[in-house]
Amino acid sequence: MNVLYRKYRPQKFGDIIGQNHIVKVLEGAIKLGNISHAYLFSGSRGTGKTSMARILSREIGTSANDLVEMDAASNRGIDDVREIRESVNTLPFESRYKVYIIDEVHMLTKDAWNAFLKTLEEPPRHVVFILATTELEKVPETVISRCQTFLFKQPNQAMLKDFALAIAKLEGATLEPEAAELVALLGDGSFRDVHGILEKVLSMTADPTSSRLRGASKKITRKEVEAVTGAPKAELVRDILTSLVEKNIEKGMKSIARAGEANADMKLFAKLILEHLRFLFFLRLKAGMDNYIAERVSEDDFKFLKTLANQAGPDLTADILLRFITAYEDSGRTSIPELALELALADSIKN
Repeated sequence: MNVLYRKYRPQKFGDIIGQNHIVKVLEGAIKLGNISHAYLFSGSRGTGKTSMARILSREIGTSANDLVEMDAASNRGIDDVREIRESVNTLPFESRYKVYIIDEVHMLTKDAWNAFLKTLEEPPRHVVFILATTELEKVPETVISRCQTFLFKQPNQAMLKDFALAIAKLEGATLEPEAAELVALLGDGSFRDVHGILEKVLSMTADPTSSRLRGASKKITRKEVEAVTGAPKAELVRDILTSLVEKNIEKGMKSIARAGEANADMKLFAKLILEHLRFLFFLRLKAGMDNYIAERVSEDDFKFLKTLANQAGPDLTADILLRFITAYEDSGRTSIPELALELALADSIKN
């Protein structure tokens, strides 16, 4: 488990980022004493479901001795649920409530669900269940209907960028805006993944002759993040966009080849291209999105996109975006990693 994630895990409701719609409801319920017997937290990985469950447990006065945590990914059978059914009848040691946090609850077997349902229907008054899942569609409706459900929002890239900058600062380092932008993109909607990427970047940019991070006296650049994570170089993304506007297929194909030679992750490369292509499309349309884009890319990238948008003709259409969406979805599905991007580029320039 990564150290930064443990170190900066939220400890109170005020530490939770991006889930105010849930925090307000839970704080209000606790203030009024309206504690549900079962909660269901759903949302993508790394959005804070387990952290919220632990905070909720503490906020209703449950001590560590009366908190039971179970990972249903590795404890998914009927015997595991039977243990819970038997233990719920035991009174808490020192708290008003005994809380059971069951993570990845969608992994329970059908028999386990059937065994659990009766307990969920009529739990003892001193028991609170907090279920967490990344795949709500796999949780039986009979279970969902018996829980107070909350959907966790996936953090956007701007939020993850600010988060990366803040954590790096707490660690005595400074991320350049372009570097923070890339860390946020690599985080893929997960605070936990941002922690992991930052930990790798910070450890690799540490000065071995000093107890202090090199980042404390020198900013961590995007190139350093690229080198540590294996992310495609920013110049290759720019070359693809330029080749589309200039209809220069040779330039574009060479950029894809260079990314392949550097063992870049082609799905990530496609994602970077798609993100910047979307911004370029907005700028060409003069859609009034300049401020929105400027907040999400570096100053240099924004200048590049503005200049390129002024050169782009009316044939830079939504169809090109759709081709690169397909390329992103198809990346990694063939034995030739570059193929999906090559096809998208060729179709876009040819048409």
